[in-house]
Amino acid sequence: MKSSKLDQIVASAHQNRQQREQGYRERSLKLYPWICGRCSREFTRENLSELTVHHRDHNHENNPTDGSNWELLCVYCHDNEHSRYLDGEGYANPDGNTAAAGATHNPFAALKDLLKP
Repeated sequence: MKSSKLDQIVASAHQNRQQREQGYRERSLKLYPWICGRCSREFTRENLSELTVHHRDHNHENNPTDGSNWELLCVYCHDNEHSRYLDGEGYANPDGNTAAAGATHNPFAALKDLLKP
């Protein structure tokens, strides 16, 4: 009994996600030319499935009607963009800030002493 309810919840979640994706994908394809925003590869109806919608802020729930959070990327550039984003998260500071931390090592600190005759 619990299994069937869980199956229904999962199926409903998948259906809602597909509907949401279909909605913003269709809107973005109407707003923007069918060209990858990174590599400038052009797409036609035959290969349009290789053109994806990338959310600039990485929040798939943020879908403004003007398309300001979207950019069309080919599957290769889209994968590259997400890889770069994930790599950047791995280098976050201890406080959670992803801004670059200042250097703590100064290789020239003792240079003055080394140059004394």
